[in-house]
Amino acid sequence: MAAIEGNGTLEYRAEMKVQTNGNGNGYEVPKKKAVAVTLPPGSKPLKLYGDSADEFIPKIQGSSLTWINFTVKDVEKDGTLVATAFGFSESMVPTLLKGYFTNFEDRDVELGILLPAVRVKKVDFQCFPLLILVKKNLVLTIHSEDVSRLVNFSRYAEAFVRKLPENMLPEDKVTTMLCRIIDENNNRNFEQLREIEDQADWLSESLLDMKAERSMLGKSIYEMKHTLIVYLNTLWRTLDVLNNLRYGDADVITDNPKVLAKVNLLVVDVTQQISLSEHMSEVLASGLEVLQSIYNNQLQVLNNRMALAMTWLTILGTAVLVPNTLATIGGLLPLEGSSLTWFLYVILFSTLASTALAWWWVSKKIYLPTRADEFVPVNERRHRKR
Repeated sequence: MAAIEGNGTLEYRAEMKVQTNGNGNGYEVPKKKAVAVTLPPGSKPLKLYGDSADEFIPKIQGSSLTWINFTVKDVEKDGTLVATAFGFSESMVPTLLKGYFTNFEDRDVELGILLPAVRVKKVDFQCFPLLILVKKNLVLTIHSEDVSRLVNFSRYAEAFVRKLPENMLPEDKVTTMLCRIIDENNNRNFEQLREIEDQADWLSESLLDMKAERSMLGKSIYEMKHTLIVYLNTLWRTLDVLNNLRYGDADVITDNPKVLAKVNLLVVDVTQQISLSEHMSEVLASGLEVLQSIYNNQLQVLNNRMALAMTWLTILGTAVLVPNTLATIGGLLPLEGSSLTWFLYVILFSTLASTALAWWWVSKKIYLPTRADEFVPVNERRHRKR
């Protein structure tokens, strides 16, 4: 039996298991698969709980506005059963789920919308389908157990419906409720950008560490940029759905400009979210440039070390070459006594002279630093001094 909450009380409490909700106000809500808010004619809004469509249908007959939120295990299978129970086409749910992140299906007397329910944990991106089915006086939302944003919204939906003007046309009420549901989903999706920002901040800190592994940083930046690109894709596709709604072409949607202005506000909000996300994408792109600069610097230091080693090897090779040549020639001559001593002095002097000459010549061509990261060609060094 469904529970009816009206004027702040819960009826049939003895027939249901209850649990305390998470808003800390002490109210008790039943553990049910579905929650609904309906506005009977000439009465205050009622909140209903149940597990099947049969529990709601008798109580929403004649209502000027009804919103029902169903949580199911299998969106396609169970969602189709729920939709057909409320009079929607059997093919509506499967057709919507064929869309990539979003879909829009207008069938004159009924309207189907598929929106993404995004969840980001670090760089793990998850997207769950949120179905919104609309017909005269009824807005039906269906989602999996992984999505809880509309369950939280249901706590305040009764107050939202109560604030609607009594003389408001039914299609205006339906459109207003539809905009409120889409806005709630968009806001929850936008909150996921904070998680990406937190990871970007962590990555920026890692880039400051010169000893960080380039392979780890490169993979982290790629994963984050991929997550952001997919997130941006969901925003763009959500914007496409809003553009289909903003002109009120669907029969079940109002053509009242004042009500449709709410859809235009949603378009502006999503556009701003896209701008912020694209800005973050540019920041990540600059991070890739920084990473490439770090990699280039590491290669430059390695090249400098090799060049420095080759420089000193050239000097040493030149220093050894001259006395080695003289020693080879001296081996062919009969050197004894004072002649041998004189020849050894010649070898020593030539070694020192060739070493000094090689060092002078090399130092004229390149700058000889004490460390590899100071190795700069002489022409570039002169340019820097200027």
